[in-house]
Amino acid sequence: MTTSPDRAFLFAHPAHFIALGFGAGLVSKAPGTFGTLVALPLYALTAGLPAIAYWGLLLLGGLLGVWACDRTGRALGAPDHGGIVWDEIVAFLIVLPFAPATWWGDLAAFALFRLFDIWKPFPIGWLDARVKGGFGVMLDDVLAAGYAIVCLMGVTAWM
Repeated sequence: MTTSPDRAFLFAHPAHFIALGFGAGLVSKAPGTFGTLVALPLYALTAGLPAIAYWGLLLLGGLLGVWACDRTGRALGAPDHGGIVWDEIVAFLIVLPFAPATWWGDLAAFALFRLFDIWKPFPIGWLDARVKGGFGVMLDDVLAAGYAIVCLMGVTAWM
């Protein structure tokens, strides 16, 4: 049976707090979009770090996400419940360093990432249907981030 997360669920376990994006996943309409937006202030706080520290934090965030998303999905009765948004947060943090450092660069990165996360072109959709658990939850968004990065790099090279 699928449970609908609420404030009590959010604070019931640290994994829930993380997987639900500090509460962004409780939004009833478009939680993935709100979760993606949570990455913007996190990026502002971490973008000045040395590259090794930034990418190391993202690696840890991804590994933490595998655990948190798996545990939260099992507790909700839905392995990739829409309220689980940590995958969007981490994946968008992967995309942002490749965006032009302007408001329109952030907007383009956001639009491209959301497009590929929703559309799930091959092999994203194929893997999403086959790879389960927390790893599967994180994997499809990381791949969507890869598609967004390729597009951003193409636009940047063109300009």
